[in-house]
Amino acid sequence: MLRQLHSYGLLRGSFRPEAEIATLRAYMRQRERLTEYAAAHNQHMQKALMEMNLQLRHVVSDITGATGMRIIRAIVAGERDPEVLAGFWDVRCKSSMDTIRAAMVGNDRAEHVFALTQSLQLSDFYKVQIKTCDRRLEAAEGAPTIRADDDLAPLPKARIEVTQHNAPSFDVRAALNGVLGTDLTQIHGLGPSLALKLLAECGTDLHAWKSAKHSKSWLCLALGNKISGVKLLPSRRRRSSSRAAALLRLAAVTIGRSNTASARKIAVLCYNAIRHGMAYQDQWAAAYDERHRQRVLSNLQRHAKTLGYALASMPQELAVS
Repeated sequence: MLRQLHSYGLLRGSFRPEAEIATLRAYMRQRERLTEYAAAHNQHMQKALMEMNLQLRHVVSDITGATGMRIIRAIVAGERDPEVLAGFWDVRCKSSMDTIRAAMVGNDRAEHVFALTQSLQLSDFYKVQIKTCDRRLEAAEGAPTIRADDDLAPLPKARIEVTQHNAPSFDVRAALNGVLGTDLTQIHGLGPSLALKLLAECGTDLHAWKSAKHSKSWLCLALGNKISGVKLLPSRRRRSSSRAAALLRLAAVTIGRSNTASARKIAVLCYNAIRHGMAYQDQWAAAYDERHRQRVLSNLQRHAKTLGYALASMPQELAVS
């Protein structure tokens, strides 16, 4: 029935990105599954430590960090002395060695050590698989047609100099900039990993949508307008199982806004960047500086007026000197 309707031109074809993007998307989703599997075994390690009454999770922010993994590997290797285990303390750990030493007093029942050992081995196995997937992912990311010219502008400074947890093991920003000719991570809410996932879901060719409004409608981020006569009735956003829409809503959450309006704004910025190659310019810093300047100037003028004076602007040549 659907094939017949398509033959009559009554239905439009569903969106499917080009073959290179489909390959990139497959590797990206495989990486997400591997990351979920590794996270599950990290939770199993934490459960085994709790059964051993080792309160490692209370003295380190992440048991898979440098301090946590050193201690876990030492326990699996047979070390039980709290003094020795506390000696694996990393300088970046906020807890003191005395605090870690007190948390390392527990039991060493064989069944719990066995569970910890197997969980560690499985976690390490999936980490290796993730790195292997990253190499395939890096090759697949370079496969799409390069939109940027040969004289590509240098990559702008990263908006946030923080390494994301579970991020791919290659330079995602540089690869995205080479394909799109613009840096998506300059948009607030989009980090390298999130931008890569968005590219894998939507691709580099957005000509299927005539404008950003059409794109928002496809993502189910646009509110439907229900009208009765001349009255606009309240309406809700349509539900969608789109992964791209979920990523945009996640981007809105990262900037402290969980509403759909923020996700729509990010969607428009991403559409303009991918479709038209527009570079995002952060106006917030400049606007803040201008407001601060006007506020200081207003305070100075008011204070001078109370003293019987009036401020006058300096000539341009004197102001520059």
